Amino acid sequence: PGWDGLETALKIREVDTKAEIIIITAFSDRSIDEIIEKIGQNVGYHCKPYATEEILQLATKAVNDYNKLRNLERLIAIISNINVSKSHLDSLLQNILDQLAMYIGSDMAVLGKLVKLDTYQQLLLIGSVENQINVSRLSAIIASSNIEEEDVIQVDELVFVKIDDYYIFAALKKEQHLKTEKLYLLKLFVQSAGKAVKNALMREAMAREEKLSAVGKALGMLIHDLRTPIKSLPILTSAMREDGASSEWLDMIDMCGEQASEIFDDFLDFIRETPLTMQRVPVTELIKDAIELANNRSEIKDITLAESIEPGLFLFGDKSKLKRVVMNLVSNAVDVLKDRRINQPTIDIVAKKIKDEVVIKISDNGPGIPASIIGNLFDAFVTSGKSNGTGLGLTIVKQYVEAHGGTITIANNPGAEFTITLPAAPHEVE
Repeated sequence: PGWDGLETALKIREVDTKAEIIIITAFSDRSIDEIIEKIGQNVGYHCKPYATEEILQLATKAVNDYNKLRNLERLIAIISNINVSKSHLDSLLQNILDQLAMYIGSDMAVLGKLVKLDTYQQLLLIGSVENQINVSRLSAIIASSNIEEEDVIQVDELVFVKIDDYYIFAALKKEQHLKTEKLYLLKLFVQSAGKAVKNALMREAMAREEKLSAVGKALGMLIHDLRTPIKSLPILTSAMREDGASSEWLDMIDMCGEQASEIFDDFLDFIRETPLTMQRVPVTELIKDAIELANNRSEIKDITLAESIEPGLFLFGDKSKLKRVVMNLVSNAVDVLKDRRINQPTIDIVAKKIKDEVVIKISDNGPGIPASIIGNLFDAFVTSGKSNGTGLGLTIVKQYVEAHGGTITIANNPGAEFTITLPAAPHEVE
């Protein structure tokens, strides 16, 4: 008693920020902008007089909208927590490293992966390897070696082993050399270890594919259902313009609706592997549009975006999907910089032509990608360092890039640096 509608709504918001509220009134001494500012976007406004059926319809729609959004939130929360456990593979790799070191009598060994041609990423260590083994030298040995999978060679005081995508270096005692018989047995052990690693990776890949398929179908159905009301927004805003509503706010609604519709369409394309719509795309315009999409987020206003785009660059591809690739990487960087509270946060975007390819680099000055996930960052449901990550964004990015005949790689330099390489569009015939 004594509360007006706005005060009542504010009291409701203290208890539930997500409740759908519909204000029904014959007159109001407050503007809609003020009401939305105080109560939130999820508020309806209906003027008297009204028919009972109208109120029932509004209430029914509000309940349906509320349930759809809560279901989507629950589904995304589930997806965020889905991650294939790597504990069995990590345990296997540690066991292989321990057994190999013990077999050759080494108390200093390192197991890692070659992230790129000259960068060796350490994953597992035995002893003070950094004091005895020069990582730059390891990279040079890998780059110059013709070693095959499941093979073993000795280079001076180092034993060098390749198992699938993993490399092991173990330091021998001074002037120690492996005898032929011991080297042969070590190769048999490495071959068996290689099979075990391949089986473990294959089981993980199968589990990821099964989960991705199941979640993809569920999300596809939900997004398909949500896409219909989103695509109806232009009809509603057009009618509101005819009634004299503020064009500025309606333009913003149209833009947000268009962005949501593009996200839904792209995700459905990802699930269904829809063919690309190819056209000649100017890189400057592509990156500008992608940044405008990312600029709708309030967090980006405190981040410096530095662009260095070589003029006259063109790609031949699907503009919508390429735009989402750049926007997704920029948004990921924004999330990490915001969540880690990086001082003077910066995102750099560089694009240039190298031979017949366009190379786009997107980097930030954040903490970089954790070593534990950098090797499988593009796999579905792998995420780290983001408060709202689902682990699907980079999987979609990789699919879009590869569908264009391109590649995408990740490295820490020292923050995260994504490098996209795509075929350049041929020159237009005059």
